Amino acid sequence: MTELGPEPSLLIADAVGPVEPVDLPEAMGGAATEGPSPENPESTPPRRGVAGWIVYDLGNTLFSQNMIANYFPVWVVAVMGGSDGQISLVNTVTMALMLGIGPWLGAVSDRMSRRLPILIATTTGCCLITLLVGNDLRSSLFLVVGANLLFQAGIIMYDSLLVTVSTPENRGRVGGAAVGLGYLGSLLGIGIGFIVFARGGDYQTIFRLTAVGFFLLALPCFLWVKEPARAVERLAPLVLARGAVQDIVATARHARSYPELVRFLVGRAFYAEAANTIGIFMAVYLTVQLGFSSGEKDRLLLVAILAAVAGGLFWGRVVDHIGPRDSLMRVLVIWSVALALIAATGFTILPNEALWLIAPLAGFALGGTWAADRPLMIGLAPPEYLGQFYGLYALAGRFAALVGPLLWALVVDVLGLGRPTALLVLLALVLVAIVILRPLSPSIGRPDSAQ
Repeated sequence: MTELGPEPSLLIADAVGPVEPVDLPEAMGGAATEGPSPENPESTPPRRGVAGWIVYDLGNTLFSQNMIANYFPVWVVAVMGGSDGQISLVNTVTMALMLGIGPWLGAVSDRMSRRLPILIATTTGCCLITLLVGNDLRSSLFLVVGANLLFQAGIIMYDSLLVTVSTPENRGRVGGAAVGLGYLGSLLGIGIGFIVFARGGDYQTIFRLTAVGFFLLALPCFLWVKEPARAVERLAPLVLARGAVQDIVATARHARSYPELVRFLVGRAFYAEAANTIGIFMAVYLTVQLGFSSGEKDRLLLVAILAAVAGGLFWGRVVDHIGPRDSLMRVLVIWSVALALIAATGFTILPNEALWLIAPLAGFALGGTWAADRPLMIGLAPPEYLGQFYGLYALAGRFAALVGPLLWALVVDVLGLGRPTALLVLLALVLVAIVILRPLSPSIGRPDSAQ
């Protein structure tokens, strides 16, 4: 019997639903394991394992907030005299490398008995490298490329573990709880910066506290998630790496065997372009385009983050009720409305004050986007190739992270059409995604259709 221990939190308990003690199957070599197993994939995972997986998402967003979107870019430009181009170069190099590394790493994980060791290694490496950031500009730029590479690689493994910590009946709620509560990591990141600066600290202190905070928030996942071992052939590392490359080639060659999965990945690239790009440029739009003060901008973004927390929790329940495909389609419609309204403020069709209503609408949709698309991916991917296809899932996101900002720059800087027009281009990307995803079956990933 599994020792469940005390309930980690009421929110997490609500996401998981009632948990009864379960007899644990014997894994390879006679060792008992917890959570769903290949023999019994719908056995109820231990509640503390679910809690550990959800808490890891707070660390994800903490690192992303401080090292990718906020304090590190500001340090480069405002403190060290660097340029926006250097920040863009760091992002471009990282994402370009991930286009090749992501699918390969996912294929490697499919050939290993467990994925959790890769998550532990990538997260620990990311945190150790981040501790060294902040001494000088040149070395810090290189270090952040390395830290971000490991961070992005860890996300592939983390997403794949959703199967381990959920069942088909509660997958939407568990994923939604991680998305919703994960946004609290952004608030934690802002809080770290506020406290450090209030006490006369510097940016390097923020970077170090971010590394320590990420690692501490990852520990419950490392310790509590019990991933069942899969029966795989033990191979030497070099043979494993070569075999993973062969797996990717074979998957690409036989992609036509999974037409709905390919359709989803293409559609995901379009809506992820919009989501990633608005995240990067929203602060610039508010301050430069609309004239918001720094304080007003931060308060508005805080409202959007809190709405994203609620959106993740709400849409997670909707996913379990109507399925991830229908949930995602509804979320994208809300996204379309929000983008159109934001653009209307730039064209002075709506007053700036309207953003206090539009921002929570956009945040609510953003939380729902990730709450729906992870379960949809699981419903589409063959279980034996889950890691490999999550590598492709991540590849679609990295491709979007490359193309979206370049498209924005093309519209705003090269063509000189302005930021409101760039928002309409993002709206068009979401509409294209809706058209691409519409033919997907509504039954994909629904609990009542699980085998």
